[in-house]
Amino acid sequence: MKSNNKLKIFNDPIYGFITIPNSLIFDLIEHKYFQRLRRITQMGLSYLVYPGAHHTRFHHALGSMHLMQKTINVLRFKGVAISKEEENGLLIAILLHDIGHGPFSHAMEHSIVNDISHEEISLQFMKKLNKEFNGSLTLAISIFKGEYPRKFMCQLISSQLDMDRADYLKRDSFYTGVAEGNINSERLITMLNVVDDELVVEEKGIYSVEKFLVARRFMYWQVYLHKTGIVAEQLLTRILKRAKELVQQGEHLQCSEPLNYFLISEVNSFNSNTLEIFSNLDDYDIVAAMKSWRNHTDFVLSNLCQMIVDRDLLKIKIKNKPIKTADLLTHNKALVDKYDISKEEADYFVFSGEITNLAYQSKKQHINIQLKSGKIKDIVKASDQLNLKALSKPVTKYYMCYPKKKM
Repeated sequence: MKSNNKLKIFNDPIYGFITIPNSLIFDLIEHKYFQRLRRITQMGLSYLVYPGAHHTRFHHALGSMHLMQKTINVLRFKGVAISKEEENGLLIAILLHDIGHGPFSHAMEHSIVNDISHEEISLQFMKKLNKEFNGSLTLAISIFKGEYPRKFMCQLISSQLDMDRADYLKRDSFYTGVAEGNINSERLITMLNVVDDELVVEEKGIYSVEKFLVARRFMYWQVYLHKTGIVAEQLLTRILKRAKELVQQGEHLQCSEPLNYFLISEVNSFNSNTLEIFSNLDDYDIVAAMKSWRNHTDFVLSNLCQMIVDRDLLKIKIKNKPIKTADLLTHNKALVDKYDISKEEADYFVFSGEITNLAYQSKKQHINIQLKSGKIKDIVKASDQLNLKALSKPVTKYYMCYPKKKM
């Protein structure tokens, strides 16, 4: 039997003690949908590059909620009226913002479900929980969808300077050991304010915002778009695609029931049944399947799984110009001749793509600085740091993957 003491404390390696503010949030954290996040790594397969990066979406969700608590206290102290219901809505919205993530975070979105984003699935989970908790998530859902009339609240959940980013940059930097990403989220939060219902940063916080944007750029090139991480994620996406292809050709693949469901079915949208099956799917299903499939008779599936399980990945070259088709064809032909496989099979091992990094989306949303005079300026205009302008331009690089000599 569970005790009735619902005001628990979590010990977080980054912020120290995180308190659970009320019993509703405790019950949401206890729920099996949320507990599933313990079995989903925050950074996908990045631990193949940074061995420490084994932290989970569970960690991140609690950290984001903790930062939201701090932000609410700061804004109230500065005279921004936030009711108890709004506070609860903000905390629940940020706590559940990632609840719809699939195994290894993003690979699933590009392979075994058709163009259904994790945000859509998160919303489905929130709606289902709302029924279970008698409508007590209605306000949180409105904020999460960006429909709540108080704009700054929606910005705290999703914007250029939201609690999601404030936590994951600091957390991912901590667990990877990449010090450049370590932002001072507490100082940033202390500098927040609300003007005309929009989130602003007070002028004295300008350097913290600059550091935040530069840290974001570092983390993208050094960690999130690290070339080995890109190869691993591409391989995982291809494993799931190949598995789906084989199953739909009538092959029997050994795997868990939830994974089998997504391999057999063409999933274009989520109903209540699909959501329930999805809630039983996590990283463990995929790892167990890869360990089993690496002994499969299919050349493509077994080799792809072997590569990830034994961390013997494809070679990757990153360039500033698009990859020439002729280069791909050369590698593809070599593979076809060597292993007597079809061009389509060789395409699983020889491919190209592009990666884009945009540290600051100045066209979509703004980080507004409130000058001492009361005037509001976009960070790029308010800052005297020249490279912020450069940070608001997208940088695109191109990559090509192909096997090492021995496969």
